[in-house]
Amino acid sequence: MSRHRKPDSDLATTTGAPGDPLFEATDIVVNYGRIQALHGISIRVDQGELVTLLGANGAGKTTTMRALSGLLPLTRGRIMFDGKDITHVKAHDRVKLGIIQAPEGRGVFPGMTVQENLDMGCYARKFDTKAEYNERLEWIFELFPRLLERRTQVGGTLSGGEQQMVAIGRSLMARPKLLLLDEPSMGLAPMIIQQIFRIIAEINASGTTILLVEQNAQQALTRTDRAYILETGEVKKEGTGKGLLADPAIKSAYLGVG
Repeated sequence: MSRHRKPDSDLATTTGAPGDPLFEATDIVVNYGRIQALHGISIRVDQGELVTLLGANGAGKTTTMRALSGLLPLTRGRIMFDGKDITHVKAHDRVKLGIIQAPEGRGVFPGMTVQENLDMGCYARKFDTKAEYNERLEWIFELFPRLLERRTQVGGTLSGGEQQMVAIGRSLMARPKLLLLDEPSMGLAPMIIQQIFRIIAEINASGTTILLVEQNAQQALTRTDRAYILETGEVKKEGTGKGLLADPAIKSAYLGVG
């Protein structure tokens, strides 16, 4: 199987065609008590896209991701997925619809092996046949050969980069229609960051739609189709990855180029 194709059984997972809106959050507001953390954010992810939500620490990126995945209730706004209103759908039911998140901090089960961690990914979205399961697992091991080498090693003994591979691989075992990646580069060495972003690009090239939350502007904007710049809970700018990468204001704020 090519590393650039996901298993045939997963190719037609949504009702839309490439370029059609898959996920739309409109005017979403989130409060922590009396404090308003998000101030009317609107984000769109089309079928097959890699879209990045970029911002510094404290910009509201993780709050946005938690709201989109259903872990935080909206004070105001609407979320549509694959043509359906999911604003009030619970987080675990969004997983069943195919909205799968690889969380910030990886969330690896430290006492479980790599294989057991991966198997947890398909707990809520089980495979119809053993062949489909094996096909998916084979694809993940092709993306992450290190995980095949560490298959029987417990998660708590892995390096940070290996744990991030487990977190992404576990998410892929759930056969996402939309993959939410929250700060996949956090705390990793530069060489591992490059490797993780290359694999993210491969996953997207296979047909998986991705919403990526990041603060590593260079790596994210180089590979993304479109991006939103988030500051203090508001979208301040949006555009193509290449366009934002060439923007003098973005260069100054995120790339250290005056």
